[in-house]
Amino acid sequence: MSEIEGIYTIWRRENIRFLRYKSRIVTSVVTPLLWLVVFGTGFGSAVKFGGIPGGYQAFLFPGIIGMTVLFSSLFSGISVIQDRQYGFLKEMFVAPISRSSIVFGKALGASTTAMIQGTIILFLAFILNIHLTVIGFIAAMIIMIIMSLGLVGIGLFISAFMESMEGFNLIMNFVVMPMFFLSGALFPITSLPEWLEVAVYLDPVTYGVDALRYATLGTSAIPMHINIVVILIFAAVMIFASAYAFTEREQGLM
Repeated sequence: MSEIEGIYTIWRRENIRFLRYKSRIVTSVVTPLLWLVVFGTGFGSAVKFGGIPGGYQAFLFPGIIGMTVLFSSLFSGISVIQDRQYGFLKEMFVAPISRSSIVFGKALGASTTAMIQGTIILFLAFILNIHLTVIGFIAAMIIMIIMSLGLVGIGLFISAFMESMEGFNLIMNFVVMPMFFLSGALFPITSLPEWLEVAVYLDPVTYGVDALRYATLGTSAIPMHINIVVILIFAAVMIFASAYAFTEREQGLM
């Protein structure tokens, strides 16, 4: 029971921190909206994009949801660095719960905030005249949860070895942008050059975005069961990897 209570407490703390920073909530809506309106309309008017009702803007929509989840999940590692700098992380590690539970609580908290931001964008479907069904809405939320857990795992794994936010941000810039641009969020992943196709299919975000595209638009380039299996394995591996990294690092410092 102490493990469950510890996970819940850390999860609750992460969500309270998110809700206290109103600017994060505003930014999570404004930035994706700018991508949809400016980039979607501008690029969509320049290129004929058939096959999907609503054209390029509709095609871009699930990619922007994926972008929101990606950015908010990966940068969750900043909270770990802040806790380490202020000494709060050390206090958590001496609490009577396992380090794995601490990492899992942080992962759940960060994935919840990422899902909240993604869900806000998901509601824009009704403004963009995208016919999103109830089943599609629920499926998209489940996909966002799984996807965010894996991405949060990457953020926590990297933050386990970082001492400063400057170093963390530098590393993350080399991780976030390639994962986003190679995910197929901005372009179809079919009929690509071979070298680019390999990079696209090695990117785990590709499978999350493609699954979101199926949930919201009913079309996908990869079979849905493959998308789900890949993001489930990705989430499990990264959560366990981040828990292992924290356990080994903190034991090495003690």
